[in-house]
Amino acid sequence: MAIEVEIRSFVSQEKFNELLDFFGTQGKKVSEDSQETHYFDSKEDLRIQKNNFYSKIWMKKGQLHDDQREEIELKVEKNDFEKLGTIFEAAGLNVQIKWFRTRHTFEWEGITVMLDHTRGYGHILELEKMSDEAQKDETLALLKSKMESLGIAQTPKEVFSEKYNHYKINWRELVKE
Repeated sequence: MAIEVEIRSFVSQEKFNELLDFFGTQGKKVSEDSQETHYFDSKEDLRIQKNNFYSKIWMKKGQLHDDQREEIELKVEKNDFEKLGTIFEAAGLNVQIKWFRTRHTFEWEGITVMLDHTRGYGHILELEKMSDEAQKDETLALLKSKMESLGIAQTPKEVFSEKYNHYKINWRELVKE
């Protein structure tokens, strides 16, 4: 089960707060997390992250914002985050973007739900379920159905790409508090 199937949508702050309440009563709270993620300028989508619990290296194959991508992840001690960055920079990779977000994670009807507030980027609802190659299309259809049942339209990939590209160019200014 190495295929991550996910769909997401930008939501207003008001809708974000409504969804926090909804999943707080209808789902099971898994965690609340503060995350710092660095994307590197590599051929594959290679990242490191420090969160409240650990640090990790992870790579997603395929294109950014694809609904279905192979994901490889390696967790390490939380305090090793700076070491990870040093290793990648020594290997000739540079940090392309830094993200700072608060993530609320819930389990809801067999689906992992993430409600993210990313500084300088926005509020996002993400539905995710791990799958295998044979079931990935069926899993995607399930996620789309669940998003519809919440009354939320999936944000088109073009909108995510535009916002991502804007953030990529301007993130240093956008994350200033």
